[in-house]
Amino acid sequence: MAREAREGGRGRDRERGGDRDADDGIIDKLVTINRVAKVVKGGRRFAFAALVVVGDQKGRVGYGAGKAREVPEAIRKATERAKRGMIRVPMKEGRTLHHDVAGHYGAGNVILRSATAGTGIIAGGPLRAVFETLGIGDVVAKSLGSRNPHNMVKAAFAALQKCASPRSVATRRGKKVPELFGRRDVPSGGAVTGPSGGISPPAQEATANA
Repeated sequence: MAREAREGGRGRDRERGGDRDADDGIIDKLVTINRVAKVVKGGRRFAFAALVVVGDQKGRVGYGAGKAREVPEAIRKATERAKRGMIRVPMKEGRTLHHDVAGHYGAGNVILRSATAGTGIIAGGPLRAVFETLGIGDVVAKSLGSRNPHNMVKAAFAALQKCASPRSVATRRGKKVPELFGRRDVPSGGAVTGPSGGISPPAQEATANA
C-alpha cells in the first residue's frame, strides 16, 4: 500500500499544473489534487481527488471534481464532469468582462473586475486557471475569503454566472443598447448635443450669454 501511495504521488507531481489540448478544441487545466484516505477494517485506503477546469478559450468554461485510486483516473473523471457542466460567459471585445461582479460560495468571496487592454490576468492560481481556459486576457481578480481552491473556483463561477452583456440587458428591459448608457456626443466645438441631436438647454444658455 505504501508503494502504491508513493507511485501515485510521483504521478501526481507529473500531472500537477499541466494543461492538455483536447481533440474538440477544449483545453483542461489541473487546479489541484489531494491524496485522501478512507479508514476501513484492516487499515486505510488511499485515493486521489482532482479539481479540473476546462474551456474553449472563446467564452465557455466549466469545472469538475473527480476521485479515484489512481491520479490519471481522477483527472479523467473530473474532466468529464467539467465538460458536462460548461457555461457561456459574455465577454467585452473578446478579452475582458463587461462589468465588475462579485461571487460567493461557502467561505469563499471573490471580486472580478474588467480591465483595460494590456492589463493581463491579475489573479491567483485557481482563478488564473479559470480565466486562461475561458479566454479572458485582461481581468483583475481578488479573493477576500477562503483560500481553498474548491471554494475559490466555485465562487468565481458564481460571479461569472452573473455577468451579462449590454445586449441581453437591453432585451430584458425592452430598450435599445444606446438607451442604457445615455451618453451625449460632444463635438469638437464644445456644444453638448442631446439624444435628438439638438443642442441641450444649458449649452443654448451658454451660447446666448456669450
